[in-house]
Amino acid sequence: MLPANLPTDLLRTFITVADLGGYTRAGEALNRTQPAISLQMKRLEEQLGEKLLVHDGRTVKLTSNGKVLAGFARQILRLNDEAVTRFRRTSVGGPLRIGLPTDYAVSFLQDAVTAFAHDNEAVDVEIHCDVSRKLLDDLHADRLDVAVALIDEANDHYLVRAWQEQPIWACGVNAQVHKANPLPLVTHPEGCEYRNRIVEALNRAGRQWRIAYSSPGITGMQNAVIAGLGVSALTRKTLLDGARILGEADGFPPLEKIRIGLFYKHPRQSSAGLKLVEHLVASLDEAADGDFMPSAHPTA
Repeated sequence: MLPANLPTDLLRTFITVADLGGYTRAGEALNRTQPAISLQMKRLEEQLGEKLLVHDGRTVKLTSNGKVLAGFARQILRLNDEAVTRFRRTSVGGPLRIGLPTDYAVSFLQDAVTAFAHDNEAVDVEIHCDVSRKLLDDLHADRLDVAVALIDEANDHYLVRAWQEQPIWACGVNAQVHKANPLPLVTHPEGCEYRNRIVEALNRAGRQWRIAYSSPGITGMQNAVIAGLGVSALTRKTLLDGARILGEADGFPPLEKIRIGLFYKHPRQSSAGLKLVEHLVASLDEAADGDFMPSAHPTA
């Protein structure tokens, strides 16, 4: 038996309902009536044999199966939109607000966005750098058009593509702070996924620790590590000269992987945004190596 095909028009309506929180708002965005939107969602649920959406007062929310489908649907629509924009070759312009995480390899991402801006001079690029949690709040509030951010279990809404990266322990080349007890740490503020990984690993190992330096920006942390103020979790992209890797032989347990995601709202996305998304996905895929690999599914 051949597999069933999921129509992209139904998936687009489904994601629009999910992103905007209702049939009426989705109908306005897609220039369709509320009954037409409702009928499309009924067809999609019948095709899959699962309940995907439930009413919560005036708001429509995803069921657990709906959340699973949303992850696939966002990938399918991204590829569909990428193919269409590639062949139409339409000119792009206008403002585009991009959020980049200070708690990740922001310089690498800035280089990718700068290259995009140089190739698309009609696009007015605005780059906003902040911790991932704040970027996602701004995306939800329509203060950003596209965001790259670290992912945790609770913030995969609007997630279109995800990658994994392996954090590594690091300290200054000549520093001996890794032998101190309690262990001095260089971290981002509380709530950062890197900090969560550090604390969880040390607590499991029964190692005492203290915060010696905290900064929302990666540059301050890199300098603090090199200066010997403490131990931190970085990545191979953010490990600078003057820092060295610590491993199990030094008494440091492996850290859980970090997930990095690309987020945007499909109904709100412009042609310039879609072109930037294509550029960022290509850049992140090209950067993939032994410790940075694309996830097969955004919610995996």
